[in-house]
Parts: sequence; structure tokens; C-alpha cells
Amino acid sequence: MKLTVIGGGGVRSMFLAKSIAQKARELDITELVFMDDNGRKLDIYGAMAKTVAAKICPELKFTLTTDATAAVSGADYVITTIRVGGDDMRVRDERIALGMGVLGQETTGAAGFSFAMRSVPALTDYCELVKRCAAPGCKVFNFTNPAGIVSQTLRDMGYGFTYGICDAPSGMLRTFEKLYGAPEGSASGELYGLNHLSYFKSVTVNGREVLDELIENDRAYTETDLRYFEKSLLKERHAILNEYLYYFYYREKAVANILSAPQTRGEQIAEINRRMTAELSEIDVEKDFDKALAIFEHWYGERENNYMAAESGVKRQTKWRFDPFAKDDGGYAGVALRFMEIAKSGGSGSMILCVPNRGAIEGLADGDVVEITCDITDGEAYPHRFGKVDEQNLELIRRVKIYERLGSEALREKSRTRAIEALTLHPLVASYSLATALVDAYLEHNKEFTEGWR
Repeated sequence: MKLTVIGGGGVRSMFLAKSIAQKARELDITELVFMDDNGRKLDIYGAMAKTVAAKICPELKFTLTTDATAAVSGADYVITTIRVGGDDMRVRDERIALGMGVLGQETTGAAGFSFAMRSVPALTDYCELVKRCAAPGCKVFNFTNPAGIVSQTLRDMGYGFTYGICDAPSGMLRTFEKLYGAPEGSASGELYGLNHLSYFKSVTVNGREVLDELIENDRAYTETDLRYFEKSLLKERHAILNEYLYYFYYREKAVANILSAPQTRGEQIAEINRRMTAELSEIDVEKDFDKALAIFEHWYGERENNYMAAESGVKRQTKWRFDPFAKDDGGYAGVALRFMEIAKSGGSGSMILCVPNRGAIEGLADGDVVEITCDITDGEAYPHRFGKVDEQNLELIRRVKIYERLGSEALREKSRTRAIEALTLHPLVASYSLATALVDAYLEHNKEFTEGWR
């Protein structure tokens, strides 16, 4: 089986390589290709990923390339994880919104629409390449942000072989396993909503329902990703909240914290990546892998410990290291690999994916892409049926979904009017005048990528 990663020169490439290599024999992955249009980054982070994979599974054929056609040709599965415009464009995305007093977070906030203006055209080209060159039945797992509106747009364009993936829900479940001292894979959940806007209605550890006691457990608010919320909020919602819901339920705090911080998250990452890449450029990362890994661990540890720190005021204090041989914790590659694992088994299994609603949540259209617990059977995803859900939760979901529907239409039609309508209804913008100013600023910012918009 051939697996291709589009965006294989990204900073997180080693995580992907580790996850895939550890599962390669079990899943019969014989060929792995990391493709990136940035040759310099591919020579650094792609080469480190290749070294990691060789240590774990030396027989795996691993190719690095800047040739998208060669990468996709004959592929059985494709993972897309690209950042069109790079870190500097993200920084400007966020600062434009913050300059208008609007949350600039790159997925949940208004900046996500700017990112989508660049992401969707590039992903469309790759999807067309998959149709022409990949193996019959090839599936594409998209991790490119903003995954919600991107997944909706790709599906609306007819790319039914695409699935949005995110490691936030599975990552939260792993924090619950650690809280209980339970083995990896022992936690599961019934989750519904949208990407970065989802609710666990049920959480089980070792088959035992623990949602209510998790909400009451004070340790959960210091040792898990519930650290961003107050217990009273979770009791009112009677659900475990995706960490990104912090931006909706604490909007003014998030904006104030970001504006008062020395750097935005995008600026932190841009600086960390710039300094890390500069150091790694000075050495041969394959011949001196241990030194390269030490450099990577230092800078990536800084990145991880500052996750959501500017927005929430809560900083992690964990010493971070990368061990190629430690049991893999999955990440977003683990989501894609879980699908492959179930499909290869010939049986059924459950997992969380972004897929069309198809009646799973009452009050949403069948074609609305939702993030939801699914059953995977015969290589297809079938969302669990939740029926009527909490009215307040549904109201927020519907509001953001209307933004995504209109945003998808704007991206497909290259329509300034639809884009303004979309951001006007976005609950973190909620203003026609602000939406108009944002869209015009983003069209100017992205003029290299928005030819044909009107």
C-alpha cells in the first residue's frame, strides 16, 4: 500500500513518520512518500522524518519529493497538511483581525477565512490530481486548517473521497486516560458538533461512563485539557467541551489576553520555526541526527508549552522530548491510521471524523460537514445518530455552520458578497461593518491567491 503526505516538509513531519512507521507492517504500508513544494524544509524536516522511519521500519520505502504528480500517482491514501503562504501570512491573518478588535485565531477566528482563501485553491488542485493519478478508491484525509470550512468546501465541490481529521478530540481522550492511569486506547467518547466546536456527550474509560465525575473532578481542571474552562460551565452544558470552545465562551478574555501578550500564537510559532530552521540548516540532519533532534526538542518544547498560553493565560510546564521508539500517541496521523486499520480489518470500528451529517444531528442539513463519532464499515464512515441535542449547544453549532455554508459558497464562487455575509454571521465577528472591513483587508492581503474574486 502506498501512502502519500502532501506537506511533508512541515515541522511536525517526524510525528507523522513515527506514527506511520510504527503501523507500517501491521497495515501493509510498503511505500511512503513525503511531498512538499518547499525544497529547503523538505531537506530538513522531511529528512529527519525519513531518518526516524528508517530506525523504526527499515524496509519501508520512503521517498522525499517536490513532484506532486509522482507523489500522488498510485497512492491508496493521501494526507494533506499544508500551509499556503507560510507562517508570515498566518501572522498577518491574525493581526488584521486583532487590529479590528476581532479574535484572530487561525481556525476558529476570522483569520481562518483568510487562511481558507489560500488553502482551498491549493487543495482543489491536489484533489484533481488524486482523481487523475491516485489508485482507484483513494481517500484523502485533510488536516489543513481551517479544517471545518475547508472540509465543507471540498465536499461541496464534489470531492466525496475527502475526510477532515483533527487530533484535538483524541488528544483530549488521552489526557483522560492519563488522569485515570488507564492504558492508551481505553478511553472513547460520543462526540458531536463541528471541527473545533464539539461536545462530548459521553466519555468512557475501560468501558465505564465517567463524564459526570470528570466534570466534578478538580484534578481534571489542572491535569487535562479542561484547564481552559470553569467547572460551572461544563455543569451547565452537561458535556465535555472541545478546548477550542474557549474562544467562544471566553471571547473577550481571549481577545484581551492576546492583545496584552508580547506575541500572538502565530508570531510565537513563526519565530520558533524561524530560529529552529536556521539552527538545523547549519548541520547535516541525517549524519548528525542526535544533534538535530536535540535542537528540535528544545524549540518544539517551547512551542508546545506555549500552546493557547497567550489566549488563556495558562501555560504548560512539561519537559518535552521526542522518542522515536516510544509507543506512539497517535496525533493527527493516528486518526488517519485508525481509519486504515478498520478498513483493512474488513470489520467495523468507531472513530471521530469530519463527515456529512446525513441526519445525525437534528437541525442540521444532511450535507453539513460535522465532527462526530462515526462507525467505519466497508471503508465508509457512518455518523452516529444523536437526534435532538442540547438547544444551546445546537444554537452555537448552527450559527457557525451557517458561516461555513456561506463561506464555502464564497470560496467556490469567489464572491466578496458571500464572504461578507459569512463573516457577518460568524459569532466571533457578528457585525456587517466589521465583516466588510475584514473581507476587503483579506482580499488585499491574499491578492496573490485570489485572482477572479469579485
